[in-house]
Amino acid sequence: MPVKRVKPPEAAELLAGGWTYVDVRSIPEYEAGHPKGAINIPLLHATPGQGMVPNPKFQSQVEKTFRKDAQLVMGCRSGARSLRAAELLQSWGYTSVLDMQGGYDGERDMAGRILVPGWRDSGLPVE
Repeated sequence: MPVKRVKPPEAAELLAGGWTYVDVRSIPEYEAGHPKGAINIPLLHATPGQGMVPNPKFQSQVEKTFRKDAQLVMGCRSGARSLRAAELLQSWGYTSVLDMQGGYDGERDMAGRILVPGWRDSGLPVE
């Protein structure tokens, strides 16, 4: 079953209703700013000289932090990593997982034009 995708305003409404935002960006990206209340579990780590490499503990960190029926909104920088993370969680038996399209910084076309505004550009609370 394909992952349902929501835009930042809808994600904010879900969070206000008790859902949890899981930010799958790298630790430095998360520390530079993130949705208020987000929990950071990186899908990939920024590794000097190697670029972005998979987090070998991603599944165990998710399973240690959340029950399989937890209501989770996955987010990243632009929406690609979070979609992959949401697909993984579904394959591991998580039943209430959504992807936030546009991520924190927005989804852009090849020319850099915003296709879907991100969390930050939507004026939603950040920390």
